[in-house]
Amino acid sequence: MQPSQRARSIRTSPIRSMTVACERVGGINLAQGICDTPVPELLRRAAREAIDAGHNVYSRAEGVQALREALSKKLRRHGGLDYDPDEIVVSNGATGAFHAAAMALLEPGDEVVLFEPYYGYHLNTLSALGMGARVVPLDPPDWTLDLARVEAALGPRTRAILINTPANPSGKVFARAELEALAELVRSRDLLLLTDEVYEHFVFDGREHVSPAALPGLRERTVAMSALSKTFAITGWRIGWAAAPRAVAQALAAVNDLLYVCAPTPLQVACARALDELGEDYYAGIASEYQRKRDRLCAALADARLEPFVPQGSYFVLADTSRIPGADGMARAMRLLEDTGVASVPGEAFFEGPRADFTTRLCFGKTDADLEEACRRLSRTG
Repeated sequence: MQPSQRARSIRTSPIRSMTVACERVGGINLAQGICDTPVPELLRRAAREAIDAGHNVYSRAEGVQALREALSKKLRRHGGLDYDPDEIVVSNGATGAFHAAAMALLEPGDEVVLFEPYYGYHLNTLSALGMGARVVPLDPPDWTLDLARVEAALGPRTRAILINTPANPSGKVFARAELEALAELVRSRDLLLLTDEVYEHFVFDGREHVSPAALPGLRERTVAMSALSKTFAITGWRIGWAAAPRAVAQALAAVNDLLYVCAPTPLQVACARALDELGEDYYAGIASEYQRKRDRLCAALADARLEPFVPQGSYFVLADTSRIPGADGMARAMRLLEDTGVASVPGEAFFEGPRADFTTRLCFGKTDADLEEACRRLSRTG
């Protein structure tokens, strides 16, 4: 029995292998974006009550009505986006939303522009579906966009551009001017826009998260995807969504039904309640809390002479590991784990070019105690 060509085309994520290696040595896992910070008590209570109330059967393929209504209000409140509940499909995380969107809108052989450093699951999803990626590098240290590179990357099979903002792993927050330039390109070349906005509330230093779908002329071309995984620290719940024009949403719901049937119903009910009842202070607190965590980890990395590319958003930071011995990025990440007991993800997961060998990603979505211990251990490389 042999794996299919589709299975062979998928890169095994170093995130998983580094997590296993970290467990083996009893280290601190800054590799996987688990986000093991506390879940809001309101949400814990709502989940228990939803289960006790019997919300334990399939929901509609597009999701529980109450959650789609709550998401409609949230999108209007936080992104200036006007989506009816029937234009929102609840999915198994944002990765599930992207998989459904790619299947619903693209054909095998179509190409999608990805910005490097990219999120590996985006690339793997396209590969598994027989689609291609046109990778456009962003310029460090701030990961700035060169529009000429995007234009040069477009080919006759290019159908869409994928924007991840704030981005994993770089932490880049696309500026309004960059998005407006991309919007003009999308319109002029008759392209689709796919957006992953999971870290929308993790934005630092007074920056603004701009949802591309809110820009003039983009709503009808855009599938806006996000999740509550990071916002509520519930990465294992797999509650995400896609917002799109009604006809596209219907196609997404059909694919979502085929792939996943539905997201967990009691957890959908609980999230609807949390969205309705948590105040704006909660969301504002995310940015301040995680900016503090970012600053702590970046300071420790700088002290350890692992120069960080200070992120503008998300809860990840890329660091320069060129001074650590090793033949490639994985060897350097393993050496860092062996020397300090801190697990990271080598650049091969996010880059195609030489920077893959000299970069690693660390997660600061951790409890303060774990983050402090990781920072203390990193000092061993100083």
